[in-house]
Amino acid sequence: MNISFPIVIASDHAGFEIKQMLKEHLKEQGVEIVDLGTDSKAAVDYPDFGHQLGKAVGEGTYQLGISICGSGNGINMTTNKHEGVRGAICWNEEIAEMARRHNDANICSLPARYIDKEMARNIVDIFLSTDFDGGRHEKRIKKIDP
Repeated sequence: MNISFPIVIASDHAGFEIKQMLKEHLKEQGVEIVDLGTDSKAAVDYPDFGHQLGKAVGEGTYQLGISICGSGNGINMTTNKHEGVRGAICWNEEIAEMARRHNDANICSLPARYIDKEMARNIVDIFLSTDFDGGRHEKRIKKIDP
């Protein structure tokens, strides 16, 4: 993996353990990580962290992000409220690859309660190392934001 820019990451309490593991995994690969929280397993509300992540990616401060909550849905819905964000729930490697190749997804949302740590690592590695195909998909991407 050859990532030359920082990756932003955020989770709620359900995603905290996977977030911590992914941070270490990516740092070992030389990837700079910016962690927007949460900082423990104490119960929190996913929108508080999802909005921070969505804003950071949507405004272009960061190119790519990773969001994690129990199902992946809530935090993904929150990040997608921000213009310029194309968050995709990725529960396996193929979905992660297609989210990048065909949809130019810029946030990978993980369902912490439905995947194990090894799957999370594989998904993120594929998401971060796959490029957008462009071409016929480009016109569709341009139709997403109003």
